[in-house]
Formats: sequence, C-alpha cells, structure tokens
Amino acid sequence: MAPAAAPRTGRMTMIRVSAFRWVPPIVQGLVRDLRVRWALEEAGLPYEEFLISLGPEHQRTPEYFAMQPFGQVPAYDEDGLVMFESGAIVLHIAERSEILMPTDPVGRARAQSWMFAALSSIEPFIVNLAEVDVFSPNEEWAKLRRPGVVAMAQKRLQELSTSLGDKEYLEGRFTVGDLLMSTVLRILRGTDILEQFPNLAAYRGRCEARPAFEKALAAQLAPFAANAPPAANATA
Repeated sequence: MAPAAAPRTGRMTMIRVSAFRWVPPIVQGLVRDLRVRWALEEAGLPYEEFLISLGPEHQRTPEYFAMQPFGQVPAYDEDGLVMFESGAIVLHIAERSEILMPTDPVGRARAQSWMFAALSSIEPFIVNLAEVDVFSPNEEWAKLRRPGVVAMAQKRLQELSTSLGDKEYLEGRFTVGDLLMSTVLRILRGTDILEQFPNLAAYRGRCEARPAFEKALAAQLAPFAANAPPAANATA
C-alpha cells in the first residue's frame, strides 16, 4: 500500500514530497524529486518526504496512481493539494519565493520562459543521449544512433552557451529558470560533453554550489545509503 495521507493538525501547512527509497547508483542524484526539494529549500518551506519502493509494493498501486497518474516521482501533497510533474510543482513553489521568482512582470515572464526552455528545448535532447549511454550502451542501434544524438545535444548546448555568455545566471540573477536548467545539465554528469562549453560547466557548478542545492541533494541521497540492498553495498 502507498503511504497514507499525512494527518492535518493545527494551521501549519504540511508539504509532503514522494521520493524513492532506493534507486541504482547511476541515477542517484538525478531523480526529479531533487528539483522540488531544492525549490523548497530556496523558498524556506519545510517539508516531509514519504518514501516509496520501486515496483508493485508502492509505486504501482492504485493509491499512488491517484497521486501521480504515471507512477513517477515526485508527487506533492500540500494540505490536500496534490500535484505531479516536477516543473509544475517547482513553479507552484517559486510563486511564493522572491529568491526563485522575480516580483516584476518582465522578470517573472523571463524566469518562466527559461523554465519551459529547460524542460522543452534542452532536456529532451539530453535525455535522448542519456537513454543511449545509460540504458542501451551495448546495443548496435544505440551505437549507430549516438553520433546524431550527440550532435543534436551539442547544437542545443551551443545555443544555450551563447545565450548565457559571461553572465553568472541566465537572467543575471538566480531564478527558478536556473534551478531547472542546472538540474537538466546535471544529467550530463559522467560525460565530457558539458566540458566542451566551459561557461555552461561553470554555470552548473555555480548553481550546485548553492547551500539550498547541497542540502536538497544530501536529503535525496540519505535514504539511498540507508536502504541500499546488500549487493549494492558489496559493489560500491
């Protein structure tokens, strides 16, 4: 059974975020609850995680599908307001934080544009590459497809690099757009592709050096270490 809804006590808003109890090391630090945790940390909003297991025990139950129609992580519960899709959840959080979302209309519009750019113009190309390199590296079709996938990812990264230029952040100051963009670029860890664009590599490092990111990452990784199966510990 999926975890039961949290009890509601007093007037304090209770935010709960689903996360996996454990995932293989190759995707640790990449699961998308990290984005939501980071946004909550930047916004100064306390939350609780509720851990689910991969597969039928939790993830594929009717109870969890009622929260997350695709059985993915994260699901978000804020006093009965249930949301899914990390981008939508992060936007919901950002709207309550001047750190994440500028207060002026132009700044807000630009930050939101970069959010959608991260999820629509950059992430699909990077995920295509990850699928080839991570999930099917030894398949003949993947070897044939990889050069084209790399070329498309490089093209988009070059365009992003040109837009960033020598700025610290996409709009000169950190916003929710940078939060999502840097988590997308993080998918390229373990490759040398981002290093071909020094300003993007430095940009990702700058975003990940933020204390809120470091706290969010530590929070995601802690259950993985605590719940690692014996075989994973033996090969670590």
